[in-house]
Amino acid sequence: MAAAATFITENFRFASLFFKSKDVVIFNGLIALGTVASQTAYNVFAFDCPCSQGRNYIYGLAVIGVPALVFLLIGIMMNRSTWDLVSECRLRNCRKLSGAAAFALLGTIIGRAVVAPLTWVVISLLQGQAYTCALSEFVDPSTLENFPSGYGPEMMATFPCKESVPKELQNFQPEVVRRLKYESQLIGWLLVAGMSLMVFLMLCVKRCSSPLGYQQEDYWSLYRSSENSLFQRTAAVHARLLAAESVRSFFGFVALEKEEKEGMPDSQSASPICSTNWNRVTGVYLYREQGGLPLYSRLNKWATYSKENNVEALEEEMEMLN
Repeated sequence: MAAAATFITENFRFASLFFKSKDVVIFNGLIALGTVASQTAYNVFAFDCPCSQGRNYIYGLAVIGVPALVFLLIGIMMNRSTWDLVSECRLRNCRKLSGAAAFALLGTIIGRAVVAPLTWVVISLLQGQAYTCALSEFVDPSTLENFPSGYGPEMMATFPCKESVPKELQNFQPEVVRRLKYESQLIGWLLVAGMSLMVFLMLCVKRCSSPLGYQQEDYWSLYRSSENSLFQRTAAVHARLLAAESVRSFFGFVALEKEEKEGMPDSQSASPICSTNWNRVTGVYLYREQGGLPLYSRLNKWATYSKENNVEALEEEMEMLN
């Protein structure tokens, strides 16, 4: 019971860090650590090679590939840029999204989403259990010194399970497992090296093609993180205020908790925001400038145009939405 409680506590602690993290490196690192923990737990508690010809290969590939695919889909669904792209195509038919920009955005989405799948695949290969299970039936018995003749793939498929190997062949079992683990780990390290090189090249291309300097690029990243955090918190309070007003108009009063009352003074009120303004601040945004001054986001652009009473720019945006 104590071990289970510790395990649950650690998972909640990881989840808390995961959702509070705003730094991309820390965020990706937490994803990788969570995937490592999941993969290790699976191998300890759930991995069970069938040790049967035909089934080994399917089971081994499924253990490596299916969770990786699930992690990839979850990563894509949880990425805000995915839904920004969907909204952009739905609202504006991607008219202001060039092919290069779309490719870069998709690269960003996929780049974030593949962290967990690649971590799962690499850890699976480095541990070697799934690979050993999948490829054992394909080991050529003739490559093993002094191995008796007359045995084929059906017998080799039993080697991942030591208790299933006949006594006269058990001396060969460590050699077969060691050979397959060597191959698995070699592929895993080559995958790590290849992905590290690819990430380095992508970062170089990104920095070289960016219209901003290094400091301004970091500032833009800080701005987006701060804007998103403030927007989400303010949206939550606005929604609660609007809901409270609707409930008050129906019942004549609102039963608020103490913390909610502190966060929503009676002097504050909320009014619904029209769909046009929601659509103006929703979608993909590419860096723009106005009079040499940066517009860092759709919200920043909308606020700037509104302060300047730039009706022409707002009407142009309205025409695109229509």
